[in-house]
Amino acid sequence: MGFSMTFSLDSQFLYRNTTHQRMMKLHVKNQASCFKLKSKILSGRILMCRNESIEFSERTSPDEVKKEIQGCYELIHRLGRGVIYLGSSRVKTDHPHYLQTLELGREIASLLDCTSWTGAGPGLMDAATKGALKAQKPVGGFKIDKEAGQWTSSKFHPYLPSETYLTCRFFSARKHGLVDAVVRNTPSERTAVVALPGGIGTLDEIFEILALLQLKRIGSTLPVPFILMNYDSFYSKLLGFLDDCEDWGTVSKGEVAALWKVCSDNFEALEYLAEFYNLPQSRRKYKNEIGRDSSS
Repeated sequence: MGFSMTFSLDSQFLYRNTTHQRMMKLHVKNQASCFKLKSKILSGRILMCRNESIEFSERTSPDEVKKEIQGCYELIHRLGRGVIYLGSSRVKTDHPHYLQTLELGREIASLLDCTSWTGAGPGLMDAATKGALKAQKPVGGFKIDKEAGQWTSSKFHPYLPSETYLTCRFFSARKHGLVDAVVRNTPSERTAVVALPGGIGTLDEIFEILALLQLKRIGSTLPVPFILMNYDSFYSKLLGFLDDCEDWGTVSKGEVAALWKVCSDNFEALEYLAEFYNLPQSRRKYKNEIGRDSSS
């Protein structure tokens, strides 16, 4: 079957060749303002056409994903399991949520004395990373080639040592790493999931981990605390939707509430972790918003 199309300079489109079940990308860059392309593609179908660069990594072999997952596991083995932070890459450094996350990352790293893990991107991931570094605790990351934010088109992190993070091509490998980083098999391991305000990518990660906890498929022999940071009621409408799900019967009563702890501020989150791990008052040196020492 043949087709004919006209498109502009520096445009790009994807088509699927259903005969060979492969995604193909054509990038048109010519001195002419436009031209007509004629080709014969067996059972071909246009999927996308737009005037912007599209990065795409074709999975030519499942071994590529497997190798990347193995790299994530090796990094975790070297740096140790700990707390993972899920959050928006778009939040600016002067935003209140960025500043709150910076302090939260520092305080949790000190409280639990563990490695802090993020997606090694900008925004709230960057805030958690810098907070943990301020506490002088280990930091690790699973970076992705393409992120919705600044300085993410590079495979290199702007300030983390290269041996402390891995740049992933595949989101599936990155997710495997983020999940494995919170697995607890001994009482001495202190791990947690901290979900910060975020968009589509953050929600994707939140609900994947929530489903694994719900089905007891996260691979941890001991319970893992999951904290949803509801700064400025950011997630209140989402929580309302989950309540509606209970009313509709698609979620059991109290099922979601049993899987995580919703916290409105850093003090509440730190107190929850301290109670979860039965830490003595002498370890609780953090302060709440009004500066009152928690041990008083």
